[in-house]
Amino acid sequence: MIPLRTGVVRDIRIMVYAKVMRLPMGFFSEERKGDIIARMSGDVGEVENSITSSLDMLIKSPIMIILYFITLIATSWKLTLFTVLVLPAMGWLMGKVGRKLKRQSLEAQGKWSDTMSQLEETLGGLRIIKAFIAEDRMINRFTRCSNELRDAVNKVAMRQALAHPMSEFLGTILIVSVLWFGGALILGHNSSLTAPTFIFYMVILYSVINPLKDFAKAGYNIPKGLASMERVDKILKAENNIKEIPNPKPLTGMNDRIEFKDISFSYDGKREVLKHVNLTVPKGKTVALVGQSGSGKSTLAWLLLRLYDPDKNSSIMFDGKDIKKLNIETVRKSVALVPQKAMLFSGTVLDNITWGNPKAEKAQVEAAIKASGADFIYEMENGIDTYLGSGGVNISGGQKAENIHSPRTYQKLTDFGS
Repeated sequence: MIPLRTGVVRDIRIMVYAKVMRLPMGFFSEERKGDIIARMSGDVGEVENSITSSLDMLIKSPIMIILYFITLIATSWKLTLFTVLVLPAMGWLMGKVGRKLKRQSLEAQGKWSDTMSQLEETLGGLRIIKAFIAEDRMINRFTRCSNELRDAVNKVAMRQALAHPMSEFLGTILIVSVLWFGGALILGHNSSLTAPTFIFYMVILYSVINPLKDFAKAGYNIPKGLASMERVDKILKAENNIKEIPNPKPLTGMNDRIEFKDISFSYDGKREVLKHVNLTVPKGKTVALVGQSGSGKSTLAWLLLRLYDPDKNSSIMFDGKDIKKLNIETVRKSVALVPQKAMLFSGTVLDNITWGNPKAEKAQVEAAIKASGADFIYEMENGIDTYLGSGGVNISGGQKAENIHSPRTYQKLTDFGS
């Protein structure tokens, strides 16, 4: 069972990660990064603990229960009929306790997501927090969030913990009831049930209680896991509205111009960032977009990479070819992007420089470093093999933005040029 459990969890994590990689950017404008991390860690782990750990109970317990009940019926059908009449009432009581478990588990996992989001924001903005002396404020926010998580987890854990003593109590009531009814049958003048047969019956009945308890335990664990699976499914079932047509044409190069035709776009479906924009960029020309923050300059670049699609009746044309009819991968390979905020991944300097072209040769890398004026790289402890932390925390902002990810570095390393 262990390879099965760990294999299922691995498959779910890979599926979620692969889905995240392929989802459109619009999905992430509605979801917090911390929430996605919580779904991949806490929720997937809960699926393992709650559902896959109950699989052996679900397979083994029903088989044992059926075999025991066949033996009970063969021993005394009257006692078994009485037992079957008593059991539904006990099952109803157990179900009443477990009914709210899924809803409470959803609430608890939501609080766990809030906690992860707080942590992710804190680690990402640690310098700003310290610069504005906001440590206490952030600690108070995290404490409040942690207290809410504790309260939600308490509700779930107490309801789960209640399952065992309740099943013990109800099992005892069942045994006492059968003892009373069986004793009445034995003392009756016309009963065929003898004392030794009754003792044998009670041994088998007591044996059936343990698999019933395991089955009930699985019935408590599974709703908790299903609540987590529901949250994971929100990612797995999310629709990707950036779709390619069947057999799209590849973009092999640029010969004439790029056209933005009547471009309108909004991120949330309400406030339009771009309204009926028309722009032609001829080959060989440099075009600068000037405007205040939020006027849609960066949005045009994202549309050119087809990270988003403009509204209906809008189109982006490469040499007269609609971007929606072109292969997305070749479109993105044809555009060299220098982001507003330099993003460095955990890995070596070399890994980051060759991010856009992993097959770049050493001579190309050295030419790119020289062209961008990033000679400071050779003065680092291990040169281009120096390890950079996530986000490049161990180099300065100037080194990060102006050199390693400079336009000239990209121009030297991209297949299609700038």
